Order: sequence, then structure tokens, then C-alpha cells
Amino acid sequence: MTISQGGVLKALKDAGAILHGHFQLTSGRHSDTYVQCARVLEDPTLTTELAVAMSESMADREIDVVAAPAVGGIIIGFAVAQALGVKFIFSERADGVMTFRRSFKVEPGSRVLVVEDVVTTGGSVAEVIDLVDAAGGEVVAVTSIIDRGGEKVFTADFVPLIQLEVQSVEPDVCPQCAAGTPIDSPGSRRLG
Repeated sequence: MTISQGGVLKALKDAGAILHGHFQLTSGRHSDTYVQCARVLEDPTLTTELAVAMSESMADREIDVVAAPAVGGIIIGFAVAQALGVKFIFSERADGVMTFRRSFKVEPGSRVLVVEDVVTTGGSVAEVIDLVDAAGGEVVAVTSIIDRGGEKVFTADFVPLIQLEVQSVEPDVCPQCAAGTPIDSPGSRRLG
């Protein structure tokens, strides 16, 4: 049985994954709300339910491999690949540049599903798409647990489980910065 949008939202709330404060998002934008999907992904059963729902939304597409950006996309990406019965790879940053390491590669002609936990602007997704394109693969779609709303920097077909309209702003117009509110940066972009 597929988890409903209401079920996804309830799972996020029950896990304490929706945080309120002053946050710098992975995109660099600022927001008063942050969704920490890792809290939901702590539960293997729930992760599997989410992954099955994401894979079911791709039922009409041929997929050879799932690719996800580290760090946020690794757990859900693996679970979606498992639900689809296909290979899984992930990209990570080396000297600040997104790359496939660990001998991961996309074979020319491979049909690739890009999976992420949360998408705001889609910067990390766009970097994975560029890697797939450079390798001669074809991105058939992008999926995520959550779409935070707003304009995306990629044009691939995007099929999130749920959309949460959460405001985000550029740092230079952030009212919380102007008020001197301390900022938290829980995203993974600044890791390693």
C-alpha cells in the first residue's frame, strides 16, 4: 500500500523532522523552516514505504540505475533503487566539485533516476544531472520525498512525494539576519 501525501506529512511531523528557527539551506538561501529528512529515514520500515511510493510513481518509466547526491540522497536513493530492483550509485564532493567516486559510473545510454531527500532550488540535483549527461546517460526523471517549492535550476521531469511551500530568501534580504538572529546550517553541502 502506497503512503499518502497526508501520511508523508504526518510521518515528518511525528519524527520531529520539521524544524523552526533560522536556517541556511544547502542552496545558500535562508528560511525559518528546515526539513530534516534524516529523522524520518531513521526508521527503516518508513523509509521502505517512502521508497516504494517513489518507485511506484516511476512505474511507467524504464530505469537502469538510481543516482543520488551525497549526503542527503544516499539512504532514500538506495531504498528507491532496491524497490525498483536496479543498481544504485551516489555522487559526492571532491574539492567542492560533485563527482562520481568509488568507481561509480554511468554507462552510456543508461536510463537514470535521480533521487534526493529534499529539493529547494535543486542545485545538487542539477550537478548529478550534469554528471549523468557527461557520461552519456539519460535522466528519465527526478524524485524526492519533499519539494520545498520555488523555482528549480534543473529542467528534468520532477515527481516529489509531497510539496511543502516553505519560504526561503537570499541572505541579503533575510529578515532574521537583519534582526541578528543566530543561524543554523544543518545541510550537507558544507561537509568535506
